[in-house]
Amino acid sequence: MKKDIILCGVGGQGILSIATIIGAAATKAGLQLKQAEVHGMSQRGGDVQSNLRLSDETIYSDLIPQGKADLVISMEPMESLRYLPYLAADGTVVTSSKPFVNIPNYPAEDDVLAEVRALPSAVMLDIETVAQEAGNPRGANMVLLGMAAPFIGILSVEQLREAIAVVFARKGEAVVEGNLKAFDLGVEASRS
Repeated sequence: MKKDIILCGVGGQGILSIATIIGAAATKAGLQLKQAEVHGMSQRGGDVQSNLRLSDETIYSDLIPQGKADLVISMEPMESLRYLPYLAADGTVVTSSKPFVNIPNYPAEDDVLAEVRALPSAVMLDIETVAQEAGNPRGANMVLLGMAAPFIGILSVEQLREAIAVVFARKGEAVVEGNLKAFDLGVEASRS
């Protein structure tokens, strides 16, 4: 079994933390893992993306070919559209419904959201609002990971929860619990 995932967003939104958690869960599960990142513009609010390939067999390349991604996980809806050429015909997009407008010519929000809604398989949620309601305004990326968890398939929700606890352990129990709560709300939203 394999899973090819593209993670994308804008610098500072927590995409690389999501990649770290998925990678930690995959490593503990004994899966093969390859990852390639682009994050040079992250300090300026630029595009950040990561190719994450998981498999129970050998992986020969860290880059996902066009049309082969099983899942696009995006912190920002326009960024999810940027990576559609990489999405497989039966792939799924999991994205925030709240744009991060950081450029003067950002397309009309309604147009962007309509394009995401028109996709054959897409899940959208205002992850920032859910994170605030969970008491963890910085946990929007964990809400997004929770939303994506049922679509990852090769890893269970529990394996991802365990990885969150390990990755955030050095920041203390309150941070771990806040991130787990945000993650669980994302899982719940995705399943309903």
